[in-house]
Amino acid sequence: TPVQIKEFGAVNKIDFSPVPPYNYAVTASSRIHIYGRYSQEPIKTFSRFKDAAYCATYRDDGNLLVAGSEEGSIRLFDISGRAPLRQFDGHTKAVHVVGFLSDKYRIFSGGDDYSSNLWDIPSATEIVSYSEHTDYVRCGCASKVNADVFVTGSYDHTVKLFDARTKRSVMTIEHGQPVESVLLFPSGGLLVSAGGRYVKVWDVLKGGQLLVSLKNHHKTVTCLCLNSSGQRLLSGSLDRHVKIYSTTSYKVVHSFNYATSILSLALSPEDETIVVGMTNGVLNVKHRKPEEMKEKSQKKRQPAYRTYMKGRTYMPKQEDFCVSKPVKRVLRKYDKLLKSFQSSKALDAVLEPPIRLYTPEVTVAVMQELHRRGTLRSALAGRDEKQINLLLTFVARRVIEPRFTPVLVTVADMLTDIYQPVVGQSAIVDRQFLRLQEAIGKEIDYQEELLEVLGMMDTLFATFTKKKASYLEENRSNGLTETVETNMN
Repeated sequence: TPVQIKEFGAVNKIDFSPVPPYNYAVTASSRIHIYGRYSQEPIKTFSRFKDAAYCATYRDDGNLLVAGSEEGSIRLFDISGRAPLRQFDGHTKAVHVVGFLSDKYRIFSGGDDYSSNLWDIPSATEIVSYSEHTDYVRCGCASKVNADVFVTGSYDHTVKLFDARTKRSVMTIEHGQPVESVLLFPSGGLLVSAGGRYVKVWDVLKGGQLLVSLKNHHKTVTCLCLNSSGQRLLSGSLDRHVKIYSTTSYKVVHSFNYATSILSLALSPEDETIVVGMTNGVLNVKHRKPEEMKEKSQKKRQPAYRTYMKGRTYMPKQEDFCVSKPVKRVLRKYDKLLKSFQSSKALDAVLEPPIRLYTPEVTVAVMQELHRRGTLRSALAGRDEKQINLLLTFVARRVIEPRFTPVLVTVADMLTDIYQPVVGQSAIVDRQFLRLQEAIGKEIDYQEELLEVLGMMDTLFATFTKKKASYLEENRSNGLTETVETNMN
């Protein structure tokens, strides 16, 4: 059941601390409240703002908190104190977006004066200011991979990627609507922007190429969030819904419904808590059920020992009719994997020493089945040096056996085709390829010699057949002559 907490105004930002016990900072009205994961009252409050506060964000170590404000100043707080450690003045209008770069010593900000600035924490001075946006800068994020890269989104419909080492933006992406939220994947290769009814995913490494455009909300999308593994993307909207997408297919896999329009959302680092802030100042906190409780409920009570022993000692009488219990057929590991279409794992299972060495026909049969299904190439691909070495050793040793040759020639052909680009990178793999070439070369030589011998034998057999036939004909003619002569006498 969700916990509802009433704030003083609309909740514009929620940010979880990246370190245990995973407290979260809630920015609403002119205050920043720090809540514990299960507390319904704030455990700490920062209220040194004359007007509205915006975008309170934790540093990666969880010790510092930075926030923008309506009067245009940026304040840096120590989590253990109350008064600001630093104040950064330079923006002429409200600062709606602030955050730390991944080196922890610089802050980026974006304001309603259309500028995106970079600040040095130790000296509390401005490093560089970019004035490339032509409307309010309302969202931004920093790269976790590169300490100099950060992204800002603006109401001028663009997302700009900045590098602190350059004087201008290094990339501009046209979203098409006023941008409300931006998000970089942990790898730094993909960028997600939200604005209007659209959530768009861009490939930064391909120069900002649009990968997918999602239109699952029917009002403006206001906030984005990723789970800890990066497999789920969450978006909140003014249509009162939070949509959860799979980052592999970009299909909606789940949806939450709330009472009013959503302005902000955050997910705890362990994906255990989801916190949503709404326009009416209500904070909605949902916790996942503990896994232990689920396991206990699923675990069934085992029967008593006497249940198993019941009737074991009974001796059948003469008139009794005995019904034998059918023997349960247990599938082998590779059969189970084949049934579940796990081709690569099935091949791994039959390449284990007991099967590979003592029952190679099983290994070859599984390879043949994978080839029949058309998945042999994918099962052979993507293997490391050790696995390639194992496969090539098996093929080189068994390819000369007539019963295995048809299948293993196909396997050898595919292996050569797949791993041809890596030849020369590993001495072990190169040696095995040479062994395979040598084994096949020897077999071809033997076959040629055998064909020559067969040709000789065919000639010999043909000669013997002619001689035998002429000898029989002679005998027959002699016999007939003798018979005729006897009759005449």
